[in-house]
Amino acid sequence: MLVMLHAALWMGIDNIWARPLLLAHLGVFLVWQPLWRSETRLSWGNSLFILGVSLAALTWLNWWTLAFWVGGLFALVGARAFSFYARWQRIYHLLVMAYLLAVLLLYITPHLFDLPAFDEVTRNLMTVALPLMLAVMALIPVEREKPDAVQAIDFFYVLLLFTLLTVLVLGTLAFMTLNQFGYLDALLRTLFVIAVALFVLGALWHMDFGPFGLQSSFSRYVLSIGTPLEVWLKQLAADAQRDSGPREFLESATEHMIEMPWMLGMAWVSAEGHGTLGNSSPHRVELADEDLNITLFTRQAVAPSVLLHMRLLVQVLGYFYQSKRREQRLREMARQQAIYETGARLTHDLKNMLQSLFALASIAQSEPARAQPILQQQLPVLSQRIEALLGKLKAPTPETESREIELMAWWEELCQRYAHRDIEWKLEHEGERPTLRIPAEMFDCVADNLIENTQNKRLREPALHVRVSLDVRSPSLCVSDNGSAIPSGYAQKLLRTVVPSEDGLGVGLYQASRWARQNHYKMQLRENQPGKVTFELSPDA
Repeated sequence: MLVMLHAALWMGIDNIWARPLLLAHLGVFLVWQPLWRSETRLSWGNSLFILGVSLAALTWLNWWTLAFWVGGLFALVGARAFSFYARWQRIYHLLVMAYLLAVLLLYITPHLFDLPAFDEVTRNLMTVALPLMLAVMALIPVEREKPDAVQAIDFFYVLLLFTLLTVLVLGTLAFMTLNQFGYLDALLRTLFVIAVALFVLGALWHMDFGPFGLQSSFSRYVLSIGTPLEVWLKQLAADAQRDSGPREFLESATEHMIEMPWMLGMAWVSAEGHGTLGNSSPHRVELADEDLNITLFTRQAVAPSVLLHMRLLVQVLGYFYQSKRREQRLREMARQQAIYETGARLTHDLKNMLQSLFALASIAQSEPARAQPILQQQLPVLSQRIEALLGKLKAPTPETESREIELMAWWEELCQRYAHRDIEWKLEHEGERPTLRIPAEMFDCVADNLIENTQNKRLREPALHVRVSLDVRSPSLCVSDNGSAIPSGYAQKLLRTVVPSEDGLGVGLYQASRWARQNHYKMQLRENQPGKVTFELSPDA
């Protein structure tokens, strides 16, 4: 490409071969160009536009056109020169920049300003110096760049470099016209002014002037505050904060997304359903994030930078969508866990009540005269507990939601409920009688499980003595017996997990222990030795 440009310039723009060489130069430029991706297929419109501009430039070919073209080439090469990490690639592009700058300042500009005194200099330059530079560039080793290391063209750098070259050429012309300086003198003065200006801008850039500094002001501009992207992200965050399902969130987010300027329509498909918005077009981009598939329809072909932008948008949308799905699954799991735990606890409550009914039925069969007053006392209490149990089965509630009752009232109900059992009841610090309120259902569950376990133990050890005590100051409930100790292997796991046992120990106590922790109480095996086994329920410090 550079050899054809050099040959056309060396022959002169009036030579008959200049325009064919420049047309070939433009053709090779299209092969090298960094503006479009190499796999992109140009449309007929873009092809006709390139051909029309090329023919127009060649028809009205002059030194201004060449200056504009070489300046554009210099800006394109310079914008990519520092994006290469390979050493020889960087050296090669720096030499290309030096060649184009020399052609512009030492050959095209003197002809542009009609400076015949530079004819000999430009002739030697085009005949010896610049061809030698092209030969050096041709001998530089080829060093392939990694695919992920090559960066796309930065149009901001292109514009900046082209503007600097324009200022350099026009500033030189201004010095020559206004102050009657020679070309080289005017060129050096212009270079000095540009260097001072860049030095001042660099100093202002790094100085700290608070929020009004040059760097902060430029950063606010580059961050594009107030663009459709920022508005959509705010709306997306607001939609995510609302307590809605995944489908509702997708519908709301896509409605806002289609309002972006380059969007014409879109379609999405996910496990929650599908939807379409806007209109379709020949230009479509299909993106996916896990089980979310989105097809975007744009007004025109998508550039690589915009495609990366779209991928980022879809990834952000997919992240919030997957979060919504996880929230829904967690709610379902929490609901199922509540139903499971409530069912497990109520099963043990039902077992305890059936055991109480069985004991009452046994007393009624063996001692009818004694059973009448006991039944009159216990049946109303059992009826209330069965009614509460049925209510829980119809509408399971978290275990932390429990009916509260005064401590002494609960103690009196407990003593009446097990009055027919051979149990010693002990009320410690009875004289204080505080008006404490406790979660009645949790205390009932713990007391029923502990007392029923002692009754099962009594079947193996008939002489077992059971004692139930309540400390009204704490409040803490203790159930103890004088039987055999719990095996050490079971004692370490008891209350922490389910422990298989002939008496059913483990499941009920494990559920009761979990329920106690959720109400800020703790259950513990306070004593475990032959003749003294004590379980305690007390507030958790």
